[in-house]
Amino acid sequence: MAALSHRRSQRKRRTLAVSAALVAAGVGAGVFVMSANADAVDLYHQTLAAKDGWAAAGTGTTGGTKADAAHTFTVSTRAGLVKALGSASDTTARIIKIKGTIDANTDDSGKKLSCADYAAGTGYSLSAYLKAYDPSTYGRSKLPSGTQEKARAAAQAKQAKNIVFKVPANTTIVGVPGTGAGITGGNLQVKNADNVIIRNLAFSATEDCFPQWDPTDGDKGNWNSQYDEVTLRGATHVWADHNTFTDAPHLDTSDPTYYGRQYQIHDGALDITNGSDLVTVEHNRFTDHDKTMLIGSSDKDSTGKLRVSLHHNVWKGIVQRAPLARIGQIHVYNNLYDTTTVDGYAPLYSIDSRARAQVVAQDNYWKVPSGGKVAKLLSGDGTGSVEGSGNLVNGTATDLVAVYDAVNAKKIKPTVNWTPTLTAGLETSAANLPAELATTTGAGVLK
Repeated sequence: MAALSHRRSQRKRRTLAVSAALVAAGVGAGVFVMSANADAVDLYHQTLAAKDGWAAAGTGTTGGTKADAAHTFTVSTRAGLVKALGSASDTTARIIKIKGTIDANTDDSGKKLSCADYAAGTGYSLSAYLKAYDPSTYGRSKLPSGTQEKARAAAQAKQAKNIVFKVPANTTIVGVPGTGAGITGGNLQVKNADNVIIRNLAFSATEDCFPQWDPTDGDKGNWNSQYDEVTLRGATHVWADHNTFTDAPHLDTSDPTYYGRQYQIHDGALDITNGSDLVTVEHNRFTDHDKTMLIGSSDKDSTGKLRVSLHHNVWKGIVQRAPLARIGQIHVYNNLYDTTTVDGYAPLYSIDSRARAQVVAQDNYWKVPSGGKVAKLLSGDGTGSVEGSGNLVNGTATDLVAVYDAVNAKKIKPTVNWTPTLTAGLETSAANLPAELATTTGAGVLK
């Protein structure tokens, strides 16, 4: 056993040496994994490279690298994943290898569960709920309360108990290459935990069976759902790398309409809230989704935190929040934004800087279809900042803030109060990003 451990250490040192050389050459760490000799790479023990975004700050992000054999798991079922995760308060280092696709909507024996199963015994029914809170009789001035709302909440709690997976500190979760690894219908939640790695997983079809009607949300009310595909709440040192996020196969276009509003069953793709800090999100694909990434749960979220790096991601077929940023220092570099409408997901904006957010948008590429408005690539509330440089729109250098400010009363400030220094892999030209990121992002790329 000692000899095996020694060989692993040698491989790790070779891995870090190659990684450092490539970073020095301006190549992202994710690309290194794909091009290096497979014998020299231990995907499950790989740590975040030095200076690779905010998650590299301080102690860096090593996940479950120190896991012993007893805390190294290969799982392919919901029950197996729950067992491998253990208690959310257990900080023992662990490595979880996901093989194939895990369906969160199954019981411990693997039997498929439906919305009706979660509603059973609660007294909830959609028809009764719709009758009880019809705005024409219930009004629009207050949230639903009473028998059916309590029943809806109880049914939602039953679903949450089954599909929310709580990730403890010092954990690495990686999809096994070549197995179509991922989680469908689930919510991976990192809450008040430090040092977590999530890689090579396809997250899909995370759906709330029991959205709540809120007649006070906006001018016409809205249906609001729970469950992001990945949720960070009070999480620190998190590295999310080479994952895919999608609503498929249940797209928003198939949602019914009640009270004149879409019955929305999806929430965020990857939300970073409640004082989360030191997060790097890289080489992921976000597609077929509306409210994609929220950074900061409200305008009163934690000052001095919410430091996030987003780089070499692809955003295509998304409506908004790529990201919606509040309060924090967010570095957005070398991302590809394709604002073509896909599967009915029509874009509203890409980056929203509000609540005094300090966003640096550097060397990103926007593909905007004919008729698309460049002024709608950004959004803000008049308090946020976006310092931009090197950004291209259809190959042409564009000052996104100047274009936005020219037609909007609530201006976005063009300067920020910080300078990014954790910029490993930064490419100083965005020109090649459409071709490069087409084959180097998302789940299934790492080998």
